[in-house]
Amino acid sequence: MDLEFDGVRVERDRRTILDIPSLRLRGGRTTAILGPNGSGKTTLLRVIAGLERVATGAIREGGTELARRPQIAFVFQEQVFLRRSVRENLELGLRLRGVKDAQRAARIAEAARLMGIDALLDRRADRLSGGEGRRVSIARALCLRAPLVLLDEPLEGLDERTYARLLDELPQVLAAFNATTLLVTHTRHEALRLADDLVILVDGRVCAAGDKRQIAAQPTSVQVAHVLGYTVLHSGARHLAVPPGALRCGPGDAPFTLVVEDVLDVVEHREVIGRIDGVPVRVPLGAPDLLPRRGEWITVHAERFAELV
Repeated sequence: MDLEFDGVRVERDRRTILDIPSLRLRGGRTTAILGPNGSGKTTLLRVIAGLERVATGAIREGGTELARRPQIAFVFQEQVFLRRSVRENLELGLRLRGVKDAQRAARIAEAARLMGIDALLDRRADRLSGGEGRRVSIARALCLRAPLVLLDEPLEGLDERTYARLLDELPQVLAAFNATTLLVTHTRHEALRLADDLVILVDGRVCAAGDKRQIAAQPTSVQVAHVLGYTVLHSGARHLAVPPGALRCGPGDAPFTLVVEDVLDVVEHREVIGRIDGVPVRVPLGAPDLLPRRGEWITVHAERFAELV
């Protein structure tokens, strides 16, 4: 079922932290809550989970206030485990929900297999590495088989290899459990890789919400474009949102003049660091023998862009 927000507002010290007059999140899908630090992303999850009190408004699922539907699984940013084995940590939530022994074993086995933690089940949970702990935290939430799963920056702080593996594996894992999933992230790539839908949150307010392809293909404002990692440039009277990696050296349909500040050697290629009308950009050098100097002006163009209206 869909989640519907109606006049939800959260205040702290007489300051509005979250203000959502209306929002619908589609059930059975994964929605990424994307926004800069301090935009209210975690507060939004905590409100849904009933851990944060609202000043006004309500959240409903199928017409029923969510506060009366306790079947929610929450993966917090900070991993908290009892000083017991991984298996015992996974079992605890199932015991508290009255799941019988045979069902507990089956659920734990399924979650452990999907998250790749079979070999960790008899290890002390409080002695896991960061990546192992993340996998166990997600498995603990998923084995509850709650219809609503909340993930607060589930891939934060992982090393590059572990991050890449979990980023590849999570979409299939979440699909296998067929829950309505909300995840918080401030990373564009992570949101687009994991989610079906996006909610762009800035200063506690929803700037865009809906299918990720539509929002990413056509940002509705400069704010949304910035959150999605676009570089916003001016071409005459037009405002162009250029996606990451779309700027190239040389002339083209959307040309710009770049003032070179530095050339960076990143082994695989070289990048020009500079500014276009004061906007900082990085552009890969197309020709290996092209080596502009600081202060030089060069022409670059956008291979892809969206025009902001």
